[in-house]
Amino acid sequence: MPSLIDIRRRIRSVKNTQQITKAMKMVSAAKLRRAQDRVIAARPYAGMLRQVLANVAAAAGAGEEGGEDPLLARRAPNRILLVLITGDKGLAGAFNTNLIKGAMRFMAERPQVSVTLELIGRKGRDFFRKRPVQISGEHINLAAKVVYGEIAAVAQKAMAMYSTEETDAVYLLYNEFKSVVSQKLTMTRVLPIELPQNAAPLDYIYEQPPAEMLGVLLPRYVETEFYRALLESAAAEHAARMTAMESATSNAAEMIDKLTLYLNRVRQASITKEIIEVVSGATAAE
Repeated sequence: MPSLIDIRRRIRSVKNTQQITKAMKMVSAAKLRRAQDRVIAARPYAGMLRQVLANVAAAAGAGEEGGEDPLLARRAPNRILLVLITGDKGLAGAFNTNLIKGAMRFMAERPQVSVTLELIGRKGRDFFRKRPVQISGEHINLAAKVVYGEIAAVAQKAMAMYSTEETDAVYLLYNEFKSVVSQKLTMTRVLPIELPQNAAPLDYIYEQPPAEMLGVLLPRYVETEFYRALLESAAAEHAARMTAMESATSNAAEMIDKLTLYLNRVRQASITKEIIEVVSGATAAE
């Protein structure tokens, strides 16, 4: 049976851990509010840009075949670039684990395809750099502030690989933010760009040839998809960490209650034992 000092020391240790998890929950909650506002603001822009792109592509005569623009060209997906967006820190529940499992499943389902990984986030990099996989690049701390220019550079690299036929398709794998308690594992094909076909096109008045505008809008659309995916992942990570820290704080409170009850029982047993020893000694002395 442990001594009273050991139990008190363990209770004190759990209380210290509870203070840390509670502080981390409050920090994640503050960061989540800002990240959520950025995600909500980015979603309508991305949707409208996609619709404008479809209208301009229809006017340019690109159609489903993709015209002459290399970003719309379709090839057999023999080589795939998978852009995996994970977190830079842990203590977020199954946030990073689900992403890594999703990437492993993606590669296992395509054994005949050469899959190259572009890793965004420390957790994904640390996992796959120890595995026999092809890695084209590593990017750390992009989700800390989510600067458009930094993630746009990654998107431009992917577009260059696709335009030069180094890869035949580009996929994004990330956690989409749904709510504070819900994140959705999302797999999106970014290249070749798939334009909406059923939407009613709008008749724009073009100052420049539609084909020229299409060449400007296509890279901007890909950059926006990368930017939005990183925003979604950042918000989802803060939500997952806040939920995990709230659960850890509650578990610490339950453990403190159990240890306190156990402490009282041990102390009561010790006092009872001492009383019995005193009474037994007094009885023997008589």
